[in-house]
Amino acid sequence: MPTTIKKKKVKTSPKKEIKEVIKETKEKAEKAAAYFYGLGKRKTSIAQVRIYPVEKSEKGIMVNDKKIENFFGIERLSNLAMLPLVTAGQDGKFDVSVKVSGGGITGQAEAIRLGISRALIKFDINLRKILKSQGFLTRDARNVERKKPGLKKARRAPQWAKR
Repeated sequence: MPTTIKKKKVKTSPKKEIKEVIKETKEKAEKAAAYFYGLGKRKTSIAQVRIYPVEKSEKGIMVNDKKIENFFGIERLSNLAMLPLVTAGQDGKFDVSVKVSGGGITGQAEAIRLGISRALIKFDINLRKILKSQGFLTRDARNVERKKPGLKKARRAPQWAKR
């Protein structure tokens, strides 16, 4: 037969409880304000970006818990994703954490670029003019056209045969 241990109730004053709740709330608020969030989308790719302001970047850009260079493998795509930071002159001042899913690697890189741009604007609204002029805040809405019935692809008709 299992034994049960009785816990003693410790009486605390309501003022202490309120102070503890306030302290916990402040700690949560500080942790919540520790990063700036931006969401980027391109085709079917979705990138959730968090940028953490630091004195000196330690981790750099981490995409799905991998370094950006290892995640993409193509230097052009990793440079494309980092472009907003370089353009705004904020390179090395942030640790960036990205969760990206869906689509191909080019769509993911462009989604990350949009997400970083949006997060930078939440950090400093004055960066908007620079990023807007470079076209980093425009969501590229182009998607794949759907396949129509009777066609091989979206517009490709079957080959016509005379006989």
